[in-house]
Amino acid sequence: MSAEDLEKYETEMELNLYREYRDVVGIFKYVVETDRRFYLCNQVDVKARTEAGDVFFEVTMTDAWVWDMYRPARRLAKNVKVLTFKDVNVEELSHSEIEPPKV
Repeated sequence: MSAEDLEKYETEMELNLYREYRDVVGIFKYVVETDRRFYLCNQVDVKARTEAGDVFFEVTMTDAWVWDMYRPARRLAKNVKVLTFKDVNVEELSHSEIEPPKV
């Protein structure tokens, strides 16, 4: 596979992912970002935990659409629990403001 073929494949995958995101974003209330994954969900709870002097975050989500850059397929999950030592960003979506550009 040439570098050009690989770039074309990656571009196609990004476009397919964007289209899927565009199709589902309107049914979710929150966007949650971690260092590896991106989630859309309808309920989210973030708790800071301490163990042996280390601080980590426990993130619990319900009705989540999971976008993992290291997996070829996105998926829907009823319940998701994430433990991470890295930053977690949670944003509440305002559907009146959401209008992804048409591709």
